[in-house]
Order: sequence, then C-alpha cells, then structure tokens
Amino acid sequence: MSLANLFQPLTLLHGPAMKNRFMLAPLTNQQSHRDGMASELDQDWIRQVAQGGYALIQTCATTVEAGGIAFDRQLGIHCDAHLPGLSKMAASVRAGGGLSAVQLHHAGHRARPELGGVPSPASGATLPGFRGLHTEEVERIRDSFIDAAQRAERAGFDGVAIHGAFGWILSEFMSPLYNDRKDKYGGSVENRARLTIEVIDGIRRACGPEFQIGWRLSVERYGLQLEELREITAAILDCELIDYLDLALWDSAQIVREGVFQGQTMLSVFASLPRKRVRLGVAGKIMSAARAAQLLDEGCDFVLVGRAGILQRDFPLQVKANPHYDSPALPVTAEYLRMGGLSERFIHHMRGWPNFVMPVDRVKAGTR
Repeated sequence: MSLANLFQPLTLLHGPAMKNRFMLAPLTNQQSHRDGMASELDQDWIRQVAQGGYALIQTCATTVEAGGIAFDRQLGIHCDAHLPGLSKMAASVRAGGGLSAVQLHHAGHRARPELGGVPSPASGATLPGFRGLHTEEVERIRDSFIDAAQRAERAGFDGVAIHGAFGWILSEFMSPLYNDRKDKYGGSVENRARLTIEVIDGIRRACGPEFQIGWRLSVERYGLQLEELREITAAILDCELIDYLDLALWDSAQIVREGVFQGQTMLSVFASLPRKRVRLGVAGKIMSAARAAQLLDEGCDFVLVGRAGILQRDFPLQVKANPHYDSPALPVTAEYLRMGGLSERFIHHMRGWPNFVMPVDRVKAGTR
C-alpha cells in the first residue's frame, strides 16, 4: 500500500486526465433556490471544495426535468435559465485546477408531488394511483438526460455523471421487481438496461469528443440483482461507453451475503471485470488516508470521497500532508461543521444522516 499512488495522474477515455485519484462524490445538500437555480450557498460550497485538491468534483444530484425532483431545494439543469449559475460553478472548479461534472438525476417513482414532482414509475404496480410510463414518456425522459448533458457542456463542465443508483429512475428500470413492462424497456436484462444505454449513447453522440461520461451504480435494495448488474456492467465496460464507473456502496468493504459471489467483497465482484480503458472508483466510508490507499490495492483506479469531504473540505490535501490522516470521529457537533464553512441548510440536511450531526441534547449534556 503506497499513498504516493493516490497522487498519480489518471488518464480518461475522453478529455483531460485526473490530476490524482480523488473524486468528490455527488453530495445532496438542499441549498439551491426552489426553482433549481444555483444559490450563493451552492457557489460557496463549490468554491470551498474547488480549493481542496480533488481531481474531479461532481455537483449534487441535479434535476433533468422539473417533475423529476426528489429533494427540497434541489439543483436543476432542466432549463437554460439554470446555465448562468452552473457556469459559475464550473468556472470555480476549473480555477481550482480540477475537472467538473454535473450529476444528472431523475427521481422516477420517487419524485415528490409536494415539491412539484411527478412520480414516474416504470410499472403501474409500484405506486397506487399512478400508471406506468408510456413508451413515449420514457423516451422523453431519456431525451431530457441528453438535453441536460448538452447544457452541462455549454456551462463549461468537463462532463456529466449519470445517476443510476439508489432506486432513482435508471436504477428502477434495471430492477425486475420495479419493472414489469412489456415494451422494449422491460422484460429481459437487455431491455431493462436499454434506458441507461440509450442515455449514455445519446450523450456521447450529442456532446463533443472531449466530453466525459461517468455512471453511478448501486447494487443494493429496490430488487436489484447483483449477477444481472454485473452482466450489464461488463457489456458497458467492454464497449467503453463511459469514462468511469462510480460504484456507490454504503461501505466500500461490504461483503456479498448470498448468491454466486457470496463471501467476496462487493468491490471485487466489479473490479475483477475486464474494463479496457474505463476507470473504476468506489464510494463508501472512505474516511482515512490508509483506507483510500488500500482501495487502490483492491483494484480501484480512484476513490470517491463523501462524508470525509463534508467533515474536511480539503480531504485530499490533508492526506497529502499527513499519511496517517483520519477523519474526525462521528458524530460531530453542528458548530464543528459551521466553523468549517458548512451552511445551515447543509447542516440541516446532514441531520437526516444517521450518526453524523450530534443531537442537541447530547451537546448540552456534554457541557454540563
């Protein structure tokens, strides 16, 4: 295990190379304006992490359609009015020496009507009172992803990262539990993967030759089948349809509990696939310099930093300065986050994460 490897450059299929092996994970923070416009809080957050030493910085989940919203105050890229704020964010990342990507997101059946969302299930059996999407509506959502990628390119981003995890629409279509369609987007594994493939292929065709495409994949919950997802991923890697795969795990050390790969690490199931020139990264409880370096030894090309980056905005620089660096123990106080530069809205969002922000009563008890 060599920490020096974390600071080696990494070439990508398209566009500039990553300057090191640290990518900032897409972090929902609920601090945009309610019309999806980037707020000054968004700009401040991006300015902070842009100076943190990351090779590539992703935005939070960003809506490709107004009806695909999942969170209050979610960033948007579904209309041209969003471009000025997004352009400013891209410029901040570029000034800090990193690459940038917008994470493209549609909530699918999990869209929230109280926020103006329109639940869009693959199946009519998923939500009472909501029919499954017609084929033409699926194609419209596909085109919305592609249109959003073109906006990201116009805004000056180096690429996009397609959110195909956690039961959102692309993940939902992959699931045999949530997708019982009879058209070309349902049934076989190939058909259930069709929407994701068409989104990726459409972006590649619509955007420039240097534009980068990442794909976030999760393999947990929502009826997703590990063996199927590995098969789909193998095909995508073999065709070099993406620049990098972001394997979104709750814990990067997670062990497969059942099935063909029982007893193996989830990471090894995907790291063992031939991937040609596509790069592989993983997210999930990467809180120390030692763990980040270990993951490269386990087959990753880069690591995605989430919680550790919220706790310390310049995590890569901390690791570079101290090979024994470890993140502060959780939970932390709101005041700790506040002093580090996190906004009150971001802190409020983090209160919804288990064991991240110390409850007020525990803080008071500790001061007695």
